[in-house]
Amino acid sequence: MWKEFKAFVMRGNVLDMAIGIMLGSAFTKIVQSLVNDVLMPPIGLLLSRVDFADLYLLLKQGSPAGPYSSLVAAQEAGAVIISYGRFINTIISFLMMCVALFLIVGGQKRLQAKREKSAKQVPSQKVCPYCRSQVPIEATRCPYCTSYLEQAPA
Repeated sequence: MWKEFKAFVMRGNVLDMAIGIMLGSAFTKIVQSLVNDVLMPPIGLLLSRVDFADLYLLLKQGSPAGPYSSLVAAQEAGAVIISYGRFINTIISFLMMCVALFLIVGGQKRLQAKREKSAKQVPSQKVCPYCRSQVPIEATRCPYCTSYLEQAPA
C-alpha cells in the first residue's frame, strides 16, 4: 500500500498540483497585503478617514453596552455584529486576484501564440541565386532558369 501511495504522489500531475497550491497560497497573501496595506488606506482616507476593516453593523449590544469605538471593541464586549467592512476587503481582494490571474493567463496565451507563430514560419520557398525567382524549398533545380540549386538543409 505504501508503494502505491508513493507512486501516486510522485506522479508529475500531483507534484504540479501541489506546487500550484503552494504558489497560490503565497500569491493570496501578497494580494491580501496589497489590498489591506496599500489600496485600502488611501481609499479610506478619501472617504473621510474610514477604515473598511472597522465597518460593522451592530445587531445586538454586548456587555458593556455600546457605542463601540472599533470592531475589536464590539467583539470583545460580545456584541452580535455583521462585519461588512471585512467583507468589502475580501471582495476587493478577490477582484484583485481575478485581475492578476486574468493578466497572467492573458500573457501566457500571448506568449504561446507568439511561439506557435514563430514555429509555423518555417520557410516554404527559397530564392534562386541565378534568376532571383521564388522556388520551393525542396527544389534542386530552378523551374525558371533550370540552374542546379543547393539541396535544402535537413
